[in-house]
Amino acid sequence: MLENNNNRVVVLVERDFEDSEFAETVRAMNDAGVKAVIVGSGSQKSYRGRRGKSRAVVDITADKVKVEEFDAIIIPGGYAPDKMRVHQPMVDLVRKADDLGRIVAAICHGPQLLISAGVIKGRRVTSWPSIEIDLVNAGAQWVDEAVVQDGNVITSRKPSDLPRFNRAILRALGV
Repeated sequence: MLENNNNRVVVLVERDFEDSEFAETVRAMNDAGVKAVIVGSGSQKSYRGRRGKSRAVVDITADKVKVEEFDAIIIPGGYAPDKMRVHQPMVDLVRKADDLGRIVAAICHGPQLLISAGVIKGRRVTSWPSIEIDLVNAGAQWVDEAVVQDGNVITSRKPSDLPRFNRAILRALGV
């Protein structure tokens, strides 16, 4: 673990997140000395991944997060982003992070939350293929690439892209 790194990131969770996209990203952040804070909607104190391999215990709820205290927001995929979109504090957190120029990273179905936050229009992004049409309809330019960075927004497609996704986040954090 790095000694002099003060980076802090929010990792958003809800029911049925993609296990590897949560667990491997949190591990990569922690291994690089980045503090990962697990943020839930408030519907539960902990959430199980959709494959049942991971459990995420919430550190704080989205309505209590001060986005100014964090360097990035990370949105794992699975079915969780669709559930996150109905929790206004989660939507507001993503919008405010983007407004402040914080890194906003989403993988797989994670960009669904970016659509709801209104931060996708005019941006070049990628995602799980089934939400391509949603992103295009929201005004994004969708491409089929492992990782895409457009300004402060980093997107990725699927679990096999996790090593590149995590490296892109860490690089954007200056780690």
